[in-house]
Amino acid sequence: MFNQKKLIVSHAPFIHYGSRIPERNYNIVLATLPALLMGFYQYGIPAIAVFSLAVSSAILWELAVNYLRKSPKTIGDGNAAVIGIIFAMLLPGTVPWWLIIVGTFLAVVIGQQIFGGIGGNPFNPAVVSMLILSVSWGHHLDFSEAYVNYQFDFAAIYPLAALKNFGLSAIEGFTAGGLLMGQQIGAIGTTFGLGIIVGGIYLIIRGIIRWEITVSFIIGIVVTALIFKIANPDNYAGPMFHLLTGYTLIGAFFLAPEDASSPVNFIPMLIYGFVGGFMTVLIRNIGAYVDGVLYAILIINLVNPLLDNIRPKAIGKVE
Repeated sequence: MFNQKKLIVSHAPFIHYGSRIPERNYNIVLATLPALLMGFYQYGIPAIAVFSLAVSSAILWELAVNYLRKSPKTIGDGNAAVIGIIFAMLLPGTVPWWLIIVGTFLAVVIGQQIFGGIGGNPFNPAVVSMLILSVSWGHHLDFSEAYVNYQFDFAAIYPLAALKNFGLSAIEGFTAGGLLMGQQIGAIGTTFGLGIIVGGIYLIIRGIIRWEITVSFIIGIVVTALIFKIANPDNYAGPMFHLLTGYTLIGAFFLAPEDASSPVNFIPMLIYGFVGGFMTVLIRNIGAYVDGVLYAILIINLVNPLLDNIRPKAIGKVE
């Protein structure tokens, strides 16, 4: 009788270039530092407290899920810490402690662990949490109210809210250079545009995020804002304003390219990013919400499985 030797192999992919989950997460932590340090400088001790509670509670929520499931402890891989950091970067520096606890629960447990943990979440966990919080307790996330007692060297009004409520005349004092260097109020980790760009480029160079998503997201913002501006220059802001305000840059570099909720093929990534940028400006200009980035990312997360079906044609032919 013929003795056939069987080979047992693992599932695809079969090529590994050495990057591990902890290494990726620690690189993301490193990339957030420039924007975070500026946020701490601008908003002081309260911002540091918000950040610390967000990171620690996110880690504790993941640890609690590990205990309940009787599964191996995964907090050492840095995934929960990254979720906590990104979530903290989206918050004002004055939010109450209980909102942070609820928010990290929504991000870690509802946004990720309920789908099986890292890699299984169909939506960006921080985005899911922020959108639920904004619907439930939106007044705590109002930046103009959050910093009413702060003294700044620049206008203490949220640029996107000023544009939405008062039109172009209200944003004349904002310059592209000033916005890029953090001369605006907003979330802890989103005002210093240059810091976000530096951190994002670092992630692209290290291969942690894909440039296709980031670049196409930015192109979507610029092209859509330019179309609105050309169509009605007296009512709509230009591309640079939309690019440097709100959650745009953190969306382009840290939210949209999140591994589990974004495409892996080239053409889908370009479509995914562009649609995100397009929807962002569309929501800002004709929608009811001041900043459309989080809603736009939720939408492209939803269509991600459909986009990833667009694949290169297989080599060969059917006999």
